[in-house]
Amino acid sequence: MLSKYVQAGSRLEIQKVDRVKFNKDAVEPPTYETKVYDVISDDRFEIIMPMVKSKLILLPVDSEYDLCLYTDNGLYQCFGRIIDRYKENNVYLVLVELTSNLRKFQRREFYRFSCALEMNSRALEEEELENIDSDIELLSPTLPLKRCIVVDISGGGLRFVSSYSYEPGMLIHCSYSLNIDGKYKEYNLVGKVLHVSEVKNKTGVFEHRVQYIDINTEEREEIIRFIFEEERKTRRKDRWST
Repeated sequence: MLSKYVQAGSRLEIQKVDRVKFNKDAVEPPTYETKVYDVISDDRFEIIMPMVKSKLILLPVDSEYDLCLYTDNGLYQCFGRIIDRYKENNVYLVLVELTSNLRKFQRREFYRFSCALEMNSRALEEEELENIDSDIELLSPTLPLKRCIVVDISGGGLRFVSSYSYEPGMLIHCSYSLNIDGKYKEYNLVGKVLHVSEVKNKTGVFEHRVQYIDINTEEREEIIRFIFEEERKTRRKDRWST
């Protein structure tokens, strides 16, 4: 199965599986980015030894890792054990043996992650709407925003609840912060309201479904990375609660 989906050059993220029982205050092991060097069999493949600031990261033999593989068929996750380290053709390699089956994530851009995230929003002003297709700075940072709560988020949009409602088709300013690589970063994005409905049994509370319409590739990838990191934490917690 491995050779069917993974090939030389496939990008991957690797994070050590912590054998200490889950603790909400524990520090997450670092995540390293690298590439697949070669697929040996259906349960073994070589990866290039990860590097950070030109320094090789010597992954310990017999240690287990959580791997996320980026392939032409989408994103896959599995667990693997380091069984050897060596140098070949002047390339430092690590031999990995799978300890679980590959599990496919939903399409990256549209995978929706449930959360409870504070956000502020407002409808775009007429001048902002006129400049929506231009290269000038679109959003005014001085206009007042209203508080709401994001209940799920993806690389393509989000869903939030609030005590106020927008009309479907409106363009709104969405402002929220995410923890990216240990630091909080603020995102100010434009979204189109696709659907609005009053929450059942909660009079005066409205649910909005929003699609981003003005987001660059870097911001989208950061949001996706945030989602995957939160998913990784959840898998780690579930792994030790069973």
